[in-house]
Amino acid sequence: MPVKHYKPTSAGRRISSVDAFDDVTKFSPEKKLTIPRKRMAGRSHGKIAVRHKGGGAKRRIRMVDGLRNKYDVPATIIAIEYDPGRGARLALLKYADGEKRYIVASLGAEVGQIITSSLKKGDAKSGNRFPLEFIPVSMQIHDVEITPGKGAQIARGAGSTVQLMAVEGSYATLKLPSGELRRVLKTCQATIGTTSNPDRRLIRWGKAGRARHRGIRPTVRGKVMNPVDHPHGGGEARNSIGMKHPKTPQGKPALGVKTRRKQASDRLILQRRPKGRFVG
Repeated sequence: MPVKHYKPTSAGRRISSVDAFDDVTKFSPEKKLTIPRKRMAGRSHGKIAVRHKGGGAKRRIRMVDGLRNKYDVPATIIAIEYDPGRGARLALLKYADGEKRYIVASLGAEVGQIITSSLKKGDAKSGNRFPLEFIPVSMQIHDVEITPGKGAQIARGAGSTVQLMAVEGSYATLKLPSGELRRVLKTCQATIGTTSNPDRRLIRWGKAGRARHRGIRPTVRGKVMNPVDHPHGGGEARNSIGMKHPKTPQGKPALGVKTRRKQASDRLILQRRPKGRFVG
């Protein structure tokens, strides 16, 4: 799904690009499978808790089935849809009993394709979902569980994929998009294939207005603020921040400081991601 470029009729249009939507077959969502999106705008009790968030186009959230717990019931893809809340495409499934559900579409998914979810071994084709112990080693997978029965948690973004490296004992070894090697229980489920719309990362938003439609507000450097607003603020002209290490607006150390909280699953990480690696 390549991105689309327009004639450079303005400065913003010249450097921007948009999604082509060539793979989308249905542009209006299933109303019964959507809910209103509550606007949080990065605020807690009226005060800004997360900076640079607010506004944005009005949206309805698609209720995506991350569990795929309708086992051994064949489902037919009846539409490929755009989701304003994510980069990947959604596939609208219609099960043999008539129920409809949304799932994150795999790359190459087509209308009319029949896919299934099962707790036992089956056909290892793109879009099918099985426990890791029944998926052939070295296959590309997405929508991977970390905790059995919790639903898709890893590799849900556009174009993301995880490689199944090995299945030994009670655990399966995964290579994540970041390069990290992690073990998860082999009873965790995953969908075979790569997440759809990998060209999403090639889009250039081009101008501030498009960012505002996405709910992203302007970012201002701390060193151009006043001292009352940021620890880096104050000074004249191109002064440095005037301190040994940079700080957050709240005065906590920033850049190079470990912020990841310790979690119980840390013991299952075999190899951390390479430092400074870019993840698309």
